Amino acid sequence: MRQERVDPKDRSAVRSLLRLWPYVRPVRGRLLGAALVAVVASCLGLVIPLVLKWIVDGPVAGRDPDGVWLGALSLLLLGLVEAVLFGVRRWLVARPLAGVEATMRADLYRHLQRLPVAFHDRWPSGQLLSRGTADLALLRMFLAFPLTFLLVNATTILVGFVVLMFQEWTLGLVLLAPVVPLVIVCSVFEAKYARVARRAQDQVGDLTTVVEESVLGIRIIKGFGRHRSQADAFRVLAQGLRATELGKARLLAWIWTLITTLPELAIGAALVLGTIQVADGGLSAGTLVAFLSTALALRWPVESIGFLLAMSQEAATATERFFEVMDVAEEADAALPAPSGGADRKPGGIVFEGVEFRYPDAEEGSPPVLAGIDLHIRPGETMALVGATGSGKTTLTALVPRLYDATAGRITLDGEDITAMPRTRLRELVAVAFEEPTLFSATVGENVLMGAADGGEEELRRALGVAQAGFVDELPHGVHTEVGEQGLSLSGGQRQRLALARAVVGRPRFLVLDDPLSALDVHTEALVEAALRRVLAETTAVVVAHRPSTVMLADRVALLSEGRIAAVGTHQELLRTSAEYAWLMSGGEHAAGARDTGEAGSGPVEDEDMGAKAPAEEGSTR
Repeated sequence: MRQERVDPKDRSAVRSLLRLWPYVRPVRGRLLGAALVAVVASCLGLVIPLVLKWIVDGPVAGRDPDGVWLGALSLLLLGLVEAVLFGVRRWLVARPLAGVEATMRADLYRHLQRLPVAFHDRWPSGQLLSRGTADLALLRMFLAFPLTFLLVNATTILVGFVVLMFQEWTLGLVLLAPVVPLVIVCSVFEAKYARVARRAQDQVGDLTTVVEESVLGIRIIKGFGRHRSQADAFRVLAQGLRATELGKARLLAWIWTLITTLPELAIGAALVLGTIQVADGGLSAGTLVAFLSTALALRWPVESIGFLLAMSQEAATATERFFEVMDVAEEADAALPAPSGGADRKPGGIVFEGVEFRYPDAEEGSPPVLAGIDLHIRPGETMALVGATGSGKTTLTALVPRLYDATAGRITLDGEDITAMPRTRLRELVAVAFEEPTLFSATVGENVLMGAADGGEEELRRALGVAQAGFVDELPHGVHTEVGEQGLSLSGGQRQRLALARAVVGRPRFLVLDDPLSALDVHTEALVEAALRRVLAETTAVVVAHRPSTVMLADRVALLSEGRIAAVGTHQELLRTSAEYAWLMSGGEHAAGARDTGEAGSGPVEDEDMGAKAPAEEGSTR
């Protein structure tokens, strides 16, 4: 799902760029110094025409070779000083602006880590990547060059026209004639370019998303032979971006042509009028040379207006895109009162009280995903969540570590409302293992120990033993082996075992497992279950289960149906009393008989096998 686009007409470029001030403020001294150095260097270029005037009206007119050589040496020194000053300007801004970019990138990354999961559900990763890379690089370029030279060129043009008016005010008025048309042209250009620049940067984000998805899904693409369709999708987006960039180029060509042509026409008119005045004796040749040289020195500051405006608009758009993310509120820790003690103390374990949940982007009036959830998981108990696909099992488990916040009701852990806890503390108490295991580009050990901040070799080995992940010792570098991006160098079962090890390594008080054994073979699953029982005996756990073998890990079972708790009891109790539960556990073959006879207890051999296991499990009290 793509984020909402922002209409450039709804904002001001200056207002957008001013939001960069908190980042620029620490280096404002260096930037101001660089701007002053650049102003001095640029104004030195306006001294050169005055030296030319002196040379023409003095040594040249007086046939003084020594004076000509002195003037030439002066011009050379002025040029060298100007070059050195521009070099100093670049030195002044290079390091601090690299620091500004790094700070903004670090702030964006930190902010992304603290945004709700619902935000990441809505935003394509490519859009976020482009904001953290291309957009910030563009902002650094703006701060280094256009921001400085908007001031430098404006000052140079102002000083240059003052010099022109003092040299010959009539010719100066001729050069001022294009000012009003140029202001109108620049205003129209700015409005049009803003829209095109925003479209181009959004398209870069969309293109980045496609590239990222293609890289991460390369096995699917190759497995189904879909490389051509993916290439076609990429080509469509690339051609759209190409068309937008060509639109930008046409606008730049248009503005550059007008900004170049109008001043050139004015300079031509001034040359004709000045030549006539020199011929009539009303103007010295040196003054005309100095006037034209000054006018030519102002060509670049004037002609660069279009280029600088374009970069400023792109920077304003990049700033908007950066703050579109930064303005999203982070996960907040509600300041609720702590639970009272004594007779009013809430029961221990995990308690769901009237919990209701609907996703933030759900349509208004749509039914909630979860409604009226009342469930008590006693301290030290393991509760299995069973239900048909789409019944809300995974959503319910995501509420415990507050990956999503319940829209109504409350959840308590050992009597304490989870919304009253700092999220850092909550997530130290609750460990999770998701159905789709995610590994990072790090070593096996680093991936597992993400579940225990202070974990060491002993904890690592214990967790790997619980997950039956002895395969890590056969890897090239053991637990120090890099698993690669997304852990795709490992099999699905290996990734799932490492994810399970990560969940149990910190000996959490509360454990949430979302079908943690789905990718394991039968023999490995039996070994993991045997080891996992010892871990579950020491914690309070919620386990999403789709298979009877996983259900047998639990003390009790909660049946979810259409977002509600339909039944709670032991495995054997639900087999006898719930036709839906018996149907789910039988794999569908039991459905007709259970519904026709109403007897959920008589069924296929699979149920009888589970019944044989049940006494030992039912007799377990934690």
